[in-house]
Amino acid sequence: MISHFQWKELRNNLVRREWAFSFFHAGSYLTGTYHKDGSIDWNHPVPTEDKKKELEPKVHDLMLYHVYEEH
Repeated sequence: MISHFQWKELRNNLVRREWAFSFFHAGSYLTGTYHKDGSIDWNHPVPTEDKKKELEPKVHDLMLYHVYEEH
């Protein structure tokens, strides 16, 4: 389960749009950069491939909710 999800905009221009995000998962603090195309660059510690497959769709859903949906 992801908890304490936070995000902030890093870049917003015609060429690039990027956000930094952070959260806790299974006792680990994870951070990364989310790009407009949905790709994710993970910071240290980089999750294993299995964890990436589990976490990336969840991060994508959270970013869609927080950034693109109007509240």
